[in-house]
Order: sequence, then structure tokens, then C-alpha cells
Amino acid sequence: MPALLTVSRLIDAVSQFMGKLSEYMVLLCCLISAANALIRYSFNYSSNGWLEIQWYLFAFIVVLGAAHTLRMNEHVRVDLIYGAVSDKARIWIDVIGLVVFLIPACLFLSWLCWPFFLSSYLQHEVSANAGGLIRWPVKLVLFLGFGLLTLQGLSELIKRIAALTGYILIDTKYEKPLQ
Repeated sequence: MPALLTVSRLIDAVSQFMGKLSEYMVLLCCLISAANALIRYSFNYSSNGWLEIQWYLFAFIVVLGAAHTLRMNEHVRVDLIYGAVSDKARIWIDVIGLVVFLIPACLFLSWLCWPFFLSSYLQHEVSANAGGLIRWPVKLVLFLGFGLLTLQGLSELIKRIAALTGYILIDTKYEKPLQ
């Protein structure tokens, strides 16, 4: 179990880094949006590339930030049962959710995204818009994002099993005050 917990900490570190990167992408997206609006209204000049890069950044933020959100236990939940049961029952609910839903879904989505990316890359796919961007980077990020979410799901599974076997204590509360 200690070796698996070390792997879990490594995955957590990668997710934390990607979450921090996503935070900076939000700032970058705001700056690009503001600059694009300023240039468009001040100089009557617009570029589809700048609009598309904003959409790419939105995708990067959401997809790359998802693993960090899972690590922080901040994903949206339907609190019909989870809030009313013991910590041990919450851990079991998490284990079942990870094994039955999250990990298989992310593996499947990664599997679907790879040929989608590869085809775009090999065909040098470009946006149909004038001045549009190449498409493969955003498709690669989809693949990487689902892969990272899969790894973070495995990390969370390791931590939940370690908690069930008494190796570690984890906080199962998810409705926390804003950090």
C-alpha cells in the first residue's frame, strides 16, 4: 500500500500542476478576450484566430482542470444519500462511483478521443473559418484531459482503499466553505 500511495501522491502533484496551469489559462483567456474586444472596437479589426484561441483555452481550462477538481473533492454531487451517511459509507460510495462510472467512462472517452486527434493531426485539419487555427491541439488536450482524469480517479481509488484499510484518514466532506 505505501508504494501505491506514493504513486497516488505523484498523480496528485501532476493534477495540482495542471489545475494551477488552468488558473493561469483563465487569466490568459481574459486578457485575450479584452485585447480582442479593444482591437475590434478601436481599430475595427477582428480575427477568427483570436476568437478560436479563446475557445481552445476554455476547453483546456475545463478538461485539464477536471482532474484537479476531482483531487480537491469539488465535483458536483447529488446529495440524496451521500450527506446522510457515515464517512465509511461515503468512502464506499466513492469507490463504487470511481470503479463503476468514472474510470470506465474516462477510459472509454480517451479511447474515442485518440483517433479523433490522430486523424486531425495526420490530415493537418484547420478551422474552416478564415484565419482559423489548426484543430489537433484541442483534440489532443481532450485525450490528455480524459487520461489525466482517469489517473486522478485511480489516485482517488487508491486513497479510498487505503482509508478503508486504515492506512490513512481522508476528509469525505465535500460541502466546505470557499477556500
